Amino acid sequence: MAAFDEIKQDTRTRMEKTTDSLKKDFSGLRTGRASTALLDGLMVEAYGAMTPLVQVGTVSVPEARMLSVQVWDRSLVKAVEKAIRSSELGLNPMNDGQLIRIPIPPLNEERRIELTKVAAKYTEQARIAVRNIRRDAMDAVKKMQKDGEISEDEQKKYETEIQTLTDSTIKAMDEMLKAKEQEIKQV
Repeated sequence: MAAFDEIKQDTRTRMEKTTDSLKKDFSGLRTGRASTALLDGLMVEAYGAMTPLVQVGTVSVPEARMLSVQVWDRSLVKAVEKAIRSSELGLNPMNDGQLIRIPIPPLNEERRIELTKVAAKYTEQARIAVRNIRRDAMDAVKKMQKDGEISEDEQKKYETEIQTLTDSTIKAMDEMLKAKEQEIKQV
């Protein structure tokens, strides 16, 4: 019993982490609204090394369709501007001395379709990860039964619990995808 509880808790934790990772992936998709998460993965050439943007300046959202980056070191302003311009985000930063303003343009139909496909791809990757987690848990339960720790009836019951957890996680991910697709269409 205790061994299965550990397996179930580990499975639940890993599935929650996968769901959180999907949320993070979704937050990085540009939907026409300004979000600091948009620039989270951006790397800047600073002091001879690639450095995350958040380590060279403060990102904020002064208005709904505008981001601003307050660069701490004036010598890095051009590097930050270049990193934003050359990213795949399709943004056109404006340099104001130490402050970089980034207007967020509305999405065109082609870009909306592309973003919807990317969101679907992220969701499918997360589903695959959840199914792999399920497989690991099922294998552990089968091993417990094979080693004589649990009966066949208990094995079936535990496998059903794991499948129920998997189904609810995937359903939650599908709902997140639907919400993200709606957000992309509305903007």
